[in-house]
Amino acid sequence: MTTDVLPAKSSRWVPWEGTPGRKDLVAWTALGLMALFYTAMWPLRPILLGTNPVLLELLTGSKEAIIAAGAFANVGQVPLAVVVVVGIAGMMKFDALVWWAGKLWGPGLVRKFAGKGRAAAWFARKLERPSRWLLWPAVALAPWTPVPSSLVYAAAGWTGMRLRTFLVLDGIGTALRVGVYAGLGFAIGQPAVDVAERISEYGLWLSLGIILVIIAGQVWRRRGRRPKVSAG
Repeated sequence: MTTDVLPAKSSRWVPWEGTPGRKDLVAWTALGLMALFYTAMWPLRPILLGTNPVLLELLTGSKEAIIAAGAFANVGQVPLAVVVVVGIAGMMKFDALVWWAGKLWGPGLVRKFAGKGRAAAWFARKLERPSRWLLWPAVALAPWTPVPSSLVYAAAGWTGMRLRTFLVLDGIGTALRVGVYAGLGFAIGQPAVDVAERISEYGLWLSLGIILVIIAGQVWRRRGRRPKVSAG
């Protein structure tokens, strides 16, 4: 299994070189929609946490939702098996997309996902001579490591890991993670249900606060990108 050496950091904001093809545009649009989807889910989290945590874990795959759903299973409101299955689906629903993007753009996408983090940079350097002894456990344990999961999944696609192998490894790791979170919520039981329901009581106000924070963050970023005009 061989790969191209990681390129120097590029100033381009897209991970491909030259003119994009149809697959490039489809994958890039899908990644953008994924990011928008998760951003749109933030205001719903406090509302659904104590009212429908199973739906929330499907939409976001968040550990808070899975823990809350596990607690609701303890009090008999939902079967624990449903909590686990839905949690796995919620966590994995976009992983294959990131794998495909890594297969399309390889080192360009890996470099962007690596960013400036030390652990991510170390992992990216190791990919110059990839080994299944590194990648296979990395995919299975991605959510537990300091390396961003998106970087690991993109690297799996870039280095030629088959989709079937990727989904099996990703599924094993995800099932373990969901089992831990759901089991924790089930063990806590009613107290966790009470906390989740209390959060949802104030869910509307919390959601409005989240929306304001998101808007303020976007405004701040746009101001920071404006070119400075010299007085002279």
